[in-house]
Amino acid sequence: MTTYGTIQTSSTGVTSVEYLSRAKERIKSGLGTRRPWKEMFRFSSISVPRSFKDAFLRIKTNLGYFRMNYAIIMLIIILLSLLWRPISLIVFVVMMAAWLFLYFLRDEPLVIFNRTIDDRVVLVVLSIITIVMLLLTGATWNVISSVLIGLAVVVVHAAIRSTDDLSLDDDGETGGYFPTSS
Repeated sequence: MTTYGTIQTSSTGVTSVEYLSRAKERIKSGLGTRRPWKEMFRFSSISVPRSFKDAFLRIKTNLGYFRMNYAIIMLIIILLSLLWRPISLIVFVVMMAAWLFLYFLRDEPLVIFNRTIDDRVVLVVLSIITIVMLLLTGATWNVISSVLIGLAVVVVHAAIRSTDDLSLDDDGETGGYFPTSS
């Protein structure tokens, strides 16, 4: 007897344990692709930029290099602002699941209709959808204030974090935004 198109599975207890262990490993490896927090907050790399141009180049470089870390910081700030709004918090938790599967835990590039979607596009689209969904729950001022606070934190850090000790990865993670010496 042939069984084309069927998938062999083991007992249900084993598959759920396997599923949980695979999910745990994906979370560890997925969040492991972010830059180390020690590298991000290295005190010896903190300095005041010499000019507006230097600050702008630092921001551009650091945003590319620490993109995932900055996304985590923004999401934590938004989460903290929603702790006293249960409906918004539920929507946020659902959106966090989308963030985990579509941005943080992907092993391969996202492909939709045979087109590869860049990580930056996924980041922007998920950010917009998250903010719009939260605004629809009536948490407008919570969301606006937390996004502004998060942006301020990210931009200030990116401006004062020197880029001299950052190394370009083989996958071009920084997007080639290293400042040229002038």
